[in-house]
Amino acid sequence: MNVTDSAATPFPQSRTCPYHPPAAYPELAAHGPLARVRLYGGREVWAVTGHAEARALLADARISADRRNPAFPVVVPRAERQGEFELPLLGVDDPRHAQQRRMLIPAFGLKRIAAMRPWIQRTVDGLLDAMLAAGPGAELVSAYALPVPSMAICYLLGVPYADHGFFETVSRELIGAQGADEAVAARDKLTGYFRGLIEEKERGAGGPGGLLDELVATPLAEGRLDREELVMMALFLLVAGHETTSNMISLGTFTLLEHPEQLAALRADPGLLPGAVEELLRLLAIADGIVRVAREDIEFHGVTIRAGDGVVFPASVVNRDAAVYADPDALDIRRSARHHVSFGFGVHQCLGQNLARAELEIALSTLFARIPTLRLAVAPDEVPVKPAGTLQGLYALPVTW
Repeated sequence: MNVTDSAATPFPQSRTCPYHPPAAYPELAAHGPLARVRLYGGREVWAVTGHAEARALLADARISADRRNPAFPVVVPRAERQGEFELPLLGVDDPRHAQQRRMLIPAFGLKRIAAMRPWIQRTVDGLLDAMLAAGPGAELVSAYALPVPSMAICYLLGVPYADHGFFETVSRELIGAQGADEAVAARDKLTGYFRGLIEEKERGAGGPGGLLDELVATPLAEGRLDREELVMMALFLLVAGHETTSNMISLGTFTLLEHPEQLAALRADPGLLPGAVEELLRLLAIADGIVRVAREDIEFHGVTIRAGDGVVFPASVVNRDAAVYADPDALDIRRSARHHVSFGFGVHQCLGQNLARAELEIALSTLFARIPTLRLAVAPDEVPVKPAGTLQGLYALPVTW
């Protein structure tokens, strides 16, 4: 196989189009399925760009997600202190990862999420009622794309939605932090909040019941779950549970508005909706940079990934492998896109994917059904796009009808 010989490509890079990868990324794929990229501090790591190769390595137990490993890549400055704490689920390996996941699987399983769908539909309808009453014209992120998943994850976890202003603001501070100290300060605000909430739930208070109440009542009370582990678990689930889907709703709306023929096909045949959501997940790849470290030498496609080597998986490239997806840069809601890696792959595949799919299907279909004349209120290039190193998405989406 070929590995790039020239100077390593800087990684990550910002997008110039909200729904396409940075211009330099396709060149990595041309030299793939493995290439060398350079992180902000000068360290070079492997970038896996092939679809089959990415899935193989993500499922390989020799590739570690443990951020406490001193060799774990620091991709952005805010992550420089990532080794100081354990990040449940996303940042631990088996067997602890499997133990944590088993505690949570029932809450995110298909049966529980199917039972939530009527609640999500009522929530979406209420937000659109308010938006239509105040319109025409709205800023869709704050009026709709953010509240839908924020309310849903609060409902599932048992977090008082009355506190949403606090945790949404601090979540943005955490994800958008420029440096490590700023990120740790935001994290400490959230851990302090959850310590207090968990103590309240132990006393039988703490707002509505939900997953956190179940974890307090059983694994925490029985000693199978450490208190600080539960605090960090709650923090991760809350932040990931609303930030990711919020970006997908807003960026998915923007992308469909920019592809009117695809939107028309979806309106004409609602049966295309589940496939359209998968295609949007594939194309948009908002978590565009899964990060791992090799814990032992791996012979892979003619090269040796050494123990301690960093490995990144740019999902926006992996999801556009022409060997898997015909015309991969095109939005095609009729294609079979289910095998994308936007939710990761292997044991760390996103626990919340069933909830995310339900929210996206309901939020997007209801939005376009109830506001058939929805359109951008500004030129497409005036929509503010989030930079590299954060979840891909939009800061705001002005629309009208």
